[in-house]
Amino acid sequence: MIKVENLVKDFTLNKKQRKEMGDDFKNTTTLRAVDDISFECKPGRIVGLLGPNGAGKTTTLRMIATMLKPTSGSIMVSNYDTVTEGQAVRGEIGFMTGQTALYDRLTPTEMVKYIADLHGMDDKSFQKRKDKIFSMLDMNSFADRRIARLSTGMKQKTSIARTIIHDPAVMIFDEPTSGLDVMTSRSIIDLIKSCREEGKTVIFSTHRMGEVNQVCDDISIIYKGKMYYNDSLEKFKSEMTQPTFEEEFIHRIGRA
Repeated sequence: MIKVENLVKDFTLNKKQRKEMGDDFKNTTTLRAVDDISFECKPGRIVGLLGPNGAGKTTTLRMIATMLKPTSGSIMVSNYDTVTEGQAVRGEIGFMTGQTALYDRLTPTEMVKYIADLHGMDDKSFQKRKDKIFSMLDMNSFADRRIARLSTGMKQKTSIARTIIHDPAVMIFDEPTSGLDVMTSRSIIDLIKSCREEGKTVIFSTHRMGEVNQVCDDISIIYKGKMYYNDSLEKFKSEMTQPTFEEEFIHRIGRA
């Protein structure tokens, strides 16, 4: 479970950054990226974190994953505090982002084994888990190829396999299908669905409204750091005034 309460994140801006960001930031030294948001992600449910670029989605996910410390507020993951019990939190989560680099000289098998060793997995548990994931993501054909020679989709699958090898209770996906072809995207969406079936807590950000309709149980819409919607997808659909989900999302962001 993830429980976020009154979360705030401020970044300090230097002179060069203030100049690059324009006149609105000329007389300020801080940027508030996340502004007093609260929400929950429950086991066995998938939460879609939605919002345009720069809304604060990635910053929020990075705080949940202990990569950033909140300025104020709290985050509990599996009853552990992300600030005071960060090591315990990291053992409970799998965090996947397209900005996480892979080691080009390793193979997918070696890369995933390295992460499994960091989590203290024994060889038998690793092999069983690896076989399941590689089959699910259709990775066996390139499992022993150097990562430097893999396509973008193959690298994304390797990144996800690395993220989930230790069978974490909480899954965090930051735009996992961005830039991928239809077949690769489908295999990743199927994996996210399987996480729900296994009773895991799942939160993921995406720009693809079709994916939200396909997999989400709950949605949270964030814009300019503020939370503008936080409820079930079913309720969101029942309140729609626009003909499509995408148009409704744009309409609500426009009103915000």
